[in-house]
Amino acid sequence: MSTIYTQQDKNTRLTWVYITGFLVFVIGVGYVFAGAMNNSAILYGCVIFSILMSFGSYWWSDKIVLAMSGAKVVTHDQGREVYHLVENLCITAGLPVPKIYIIEDSAPNAFATGRDPKHGVICLTTGIIQKLEKTELEGVIAHELSHIGNRDILLSTVVVVLVGFITLLADWFRHWSFGRRGSDREGGGQLQLILFILAIVLSILAPFAAMLMQLAISRKREFLADASGALLTRYPDGLARALEKISKDTEPLEAANRATAHLYIVNPFKGKKLTKLFMTHPPIVERIAALRELEIK
Repeated sequence: MSTIYTQQDKNTRLTWVYITGFLVFVIGVGYVFAGAMNNSAILYGCVIFSILMSFGSYWWSDKIVLAMSGAKVVTHDQGREVYHLVENLCITAGLPVPKIYIIEDSAPNAFATGRDPKHGVICLTTGIIQKLEKTELEGVIAHELSHIGNRDILLSTVVVVLVGFITLLADWFRHWSFGRRGSDREGGGQLQLILFILAIVLSILAPFAAMLMQLAISRKREFLADASGALLTRYPDGLARALEKISKDTEPLEAANRATAHLYIVNPFKGKKLTKLFMTHPPIVERIAALRELEIK
């Protein structure tokens, strides 16, 4: 079975595959949009901006996600109990102690971010600290530390930035294309007309494709982080009970959005029924069942 110790290189490679794919995709979209608008500056802009976004997402994606979530760093003196839980688990996992951030929100939830274990961050809501028992909170922290150890956080956080950019690019083109008068597009020739139609199709499908990419990388990693977290605490039922409590809490997390939803330990959009295809997380029932079937020796 895959563990915290076997996934690091794989996820690092996958991160660069996604970044390379993003570069190719955005440059291709830029080419189509430039042809549709008969403006080569759009292609040059997409090439330059996609390169900047790709490397920027690697170095600064964690800061972007934390800013989007309204999270604030917590010192050791401000959160001694949480810090001690994190430090003890880090010793067990052989990981550096990550920075701890807090979101002021009574909805219980948590996520991890950062480009590598040396720059790892664990973010907890005030609600999860207040509503969970110690063993349950320990299970949640172990789950997030497993994401850090597996290098899941780099892959997942980079995708937040890349998906966001693809969506903005598509929205911008749709706004431009439907806002122009029909006469502005006349006289461009058959090739330009074909490119224009293709650009409209891409602008509609691109956010959907980006969303599917986002979902594909998150579901399997939740099962692995659950199992790895249980191995760290040696107590799978602590995390299982935490998942039950978080999922039954009906309060939605105000700080979450569609770009960051897959980072959280449990889907932050409570009360919204989605088909399994469009869920950012595996069903809680399946995760709890898997945890309770684990045999920790």
